Amino acid sequence: MSDKRIRVLLVEDHAVVREGLSALLRAEVDIEVVATAGDGLEALARAAELRPDVVVTDIGLPGLNGVELIRRIRTEVPGTAVLALSMHDDAAIVERSVAAGVSGYILKGADVKELCRGIRAVANGETYFSDHLPIGRDLRRGVALLTDREREILQLVAEGFTAKEIAERLGLSPRTVENHRANIMDRLGIRTTAGLVRYALRNGIIL
Repeated sequence: MSDKRIRVLLVEDHAVVREGLSALLRAEVDIEVVATAGDGLEALARAAELRPDVVVTDIGLPGLNGVELIRRIRTEVPGTAVLALSMHDDAAIVERSVAAGVSGYILKGADVKELCRGIRAVANGETYFSDHLPIGRDLRRGVALLTDREREILQLVAEGFTAKEIAERLGLSPRTVENHRANIMDRLGIRTTAGLVRYALRNGIIL
């Protein structure tokens, strides 16, 4: 394991829970809690200021809800991964979180060992989802297999943008976009654009 500690911003609106989680995480030798926040707007400001490796956030937040916070962080602080820690196990909420760009989702009933596993996974560019989440097999498989860039391109393809338009939006060459698109289709076992659109709709990539 690297000597570099994982810098975490912890977002939770209940002070007792926030302080308890912070103490538990600070006991880990490879995790550093650089700040905490009690609402979504404060969390976004701290994330932009501190650029942590991982934001661990509740979904039910005042000021700016967790799903929108995930979306804003992925857009405005792109080097930071987001791990949701929530009591909500509703499939629609999980899918909206995935569509917003969350890298992992853990239920609050999990123990601290699982939370730390999730933090380490998303800090390493991987995904982590609690086993008991009510998300479909296709969604779990797609989230695990696609990179952030591939999910971004999949969404734009499903929204009807051409390879040239996607390239202009993302600052890539059209050939690179086509290569990503081919990889997406290969990994998901999908052969047509219509199939990609259906997949994106079914799995919450576009809403």
